Amino acid sequence: MKPIWIVDDDQSIRFVLEKALSKNGLLTRSFTQPKEVLAALDAVTHESQDSAPQVLVSDIRMPGGSGLDLLTEVKRRLPGLPVIIMTAFSDLDSAVSAFQGGAFEYLPKPFDLPKAVELIRRAVEESQREEVAEDRAMEAPEMLGQAPAMQDVFRAIGRLSQSNVTVMITGESGSGKELVARALHKHSVRANGPFVAINTAAIPKDLLESELFGHERGAFTGAQAMRRGRFEQADGGTLFLDEIGDMPLDLQTRLLRILSDGNFYRVGGHNAIKSNVRVIAATHQDLEQRVKDGVFREDLFHRLNVIRLRLPPLRERREDIPVLTRHFLQQSAKQLGVEAKRIADSAVGLLMGFQFPGNVRQLENICHWLTVMAPSQVIEAKDLPPEVLQHAGLPLDYPVSAGSTESGPLLQESGLSSRPLNWGGGDVISTGLRDLQVMGGPTQAQGWEDILATEVNALLQEGRNDVWEVLARRFEAQLILTTLANTRGRRIEAAQRLGIGRNTITRKIQELGLESN
Repeated sequence: MKPIWIVDDDQSIRFVLEKALSKNGLLTRSFTQPKEVLAALDAVTHESQDSAPQVLVSDIRMPGGSGLDLLTEVKRRLPGLPVIIMTAFSDLDSAVSAFQGGAFEYLPKPFDLPKAVELIRRAVEESQREEVAEDRAMEAPEMLGQAPAMQDVFRAIGRLSQSNVTVMITGESGSGKELVARALHKHSVRANGPFVAINTAAIPKDLLESELFGHERGAFTGAQAMRRGRFEQADGGTLFLDEIGDMPLDLQTRLLRILSDGNFYRVGGHNAIKSNVRVIAATHQDLEQRVKDGVFREDLFHRLNVIRLRLPPLRERREDIPVLTRHFLQQSAKQLGVEAKRIADSAVGLLMGFQFPGNVRQLENICHWLTVMAPSQVIEAKDLPPEVLQHAGLPLDYPVSAGSTESGPLLQESGLSSRPLNWGGGDVISTGLRDLQVMGGPTQAQGWEDILATEVNALLQEGRNDVWEVLARRFEAQLILTTLANTRGRRIEAAQRLGIGRNTITRKIQELGLESN
């Protein structure tokens, strides 16, 4: 993992943060003044990128220079690096300047240590998401599709490449509307400007106005600093408004005004701000019907509906399923750091017959699932998830390949039973971690407690004196592997879902012998 860089001339601050972050499994590197940081950044460009910072935490006022000046220089070199500015309460005006300069967040002194660690952890997760997004943008094809319906979409993107006209993208959930919006931006005259996306249905109504338009300091309780909204962040570029059909009526009025004259006010503000933004909207809903129902403004509908692009659902472009499947398998393998799996024609045939109610997003999730769950490097029809097998009329207990439930030597050495613990049926994880049955839910005849009792009795009949330890280890391994499968191998997210710390899940993986060979 890349280190957290801490910049502060106060040795006690550096010491406290170093120790707290170390206890949470995070590496650190400390500096006393900005010029040391800039020299280290220069060195990073000539060394491995593994020594680059994951997050930068800097004081504002230091004898060797200003933290705000450092922020400006760091953002010039590493635009995606989250920077947290530490400031005394008397420096809140400086904190506002920090936000304007692109800081991730500010940390007031004196700070609560657990909250400081949590803030830094959030910044680490944001940094990791940015790295994944950059990798995808650089290495993955922009969009895939050979079907005639998708070729029509590609042609429309080409025709709109030199236009600033507002576009409405319609299509079912998971069909790839944001990908189309990004392509429209990338191939437009605004390509050098920012692309900012917001899902209007995912943000509570009380917060959505501030998210879109920003707020002034003191505009409401908790507004301790001025914040730029998405319209300001997208200035000179493109703003993508996903699920526009769910926008509250009062905000629809404000959006209509911006589209009409290009001006808006921050929440609590009195000065009009000019907006130079191209708006691309998307929805899975029938907006004409929403207008008839009185929940969507007709004038806003016509303002947004200048050019409409309809994205076909995956079931209308089945010929694209093979190439999309192989692409997502490659993508999943790279994210998890494993060898990409191949898929047999028989399995592709079953996928092509599936309806995919979740569209391309569902196919991508299935490929992530297969990367973790398929027992061998070649994915056969029997390895597909239950919903696909059930749709094809195959039994859910379609047999897995021979030997797939056998435990590896490290599993036996770790003290786990060589017999997989089947909590009521399920599938086998074979990810280079260890082969274990994944919880598939209790059968109709037995609950998992009954099956556990059977396992206890079996071990007792063997004359074992370590039943507690054996089953506890198998239980913990089951929890961890199943959760990692759901989070696509992301340990931080898995730890959060389990309600434990990241250092705890790392320690457990090591103790249980679940590391890759």
